[in-house]
Amino acid sequence: MIETPAQPWHDVLDFWFPEGRSKDVDAETHRKHWFWRMQGGADESIVARFPELTTRGAKGGLDHWAGDPEGRLSLIILLDQFSRSLWRGTTRAFAQDAAALKLALTGLATDHYEALDTPWFKIAFTQPLGHCEGHDHLERIDLLIRLRVEIASSAPDHLQPIYRSLVKQAEDVRQVIAAFGRHPHRNQILDRQSTPAEKAYLQKGDFPHLRAFQPERL
Repeated sequence: MIETPAQPWHDVLDFWFPEGRSKDVDAETHRKHWFWRMQGGADESIVARFPELTTRGAKGGLDHWAGDPEGRLSLIILLDQFSRSLWRGTTRAFAQDAAALKLALTGLATDHYEALDTPWFKIAFTQPLGHCEGHDHLERIDLLIRLRVEIASSAPDHLQPIYRSLVKQAEDVRQVIAAFGRHPHRNQILDRQSTPAEKAYLQKGDFPHLRAFQPERL
């Protein structure tokens, strides 16, 4: 659990990071936590526990959280992750991406990112760099890759395979964005027409975000 003194955003951190801050967490337990976070395993609990908080965050009602490094991280999680669970399958799931990206970029430009004390906090903080579509997407993913390399090199030895796999995931995402300029798996939800090349990619179904944290890939 996240240590006290309690802040209003600690419910988010306690839920999203069951491993708390302990870098002695067992590697397989940590991998399963990441799989749960990133493959939709938390959806039901998020819908049950955090709909009001996520909605407030999406409407700007929690912007004051961004004054604290962990508050900023928690707000990023609400906008970049919880919104996907709460509004999965709808355009609203991605409507907060630009706001989450702005929070991440501002935090990187100040001391908020460096103030975070675990690799998993830093990964969550920077995820909007790859999620938010836009004209500078490749540039942001290149930054994401560099940051993940740094995170992996500073992670505890027994956890480094997990964080090296996240470098590979970001590199795979870069290939997708370089080829299509966007995330094609969102096309149907966002009512976008897929190109022939995107249709072939979608038919294959081998998406980087679904390959992550599989044991055979570590």
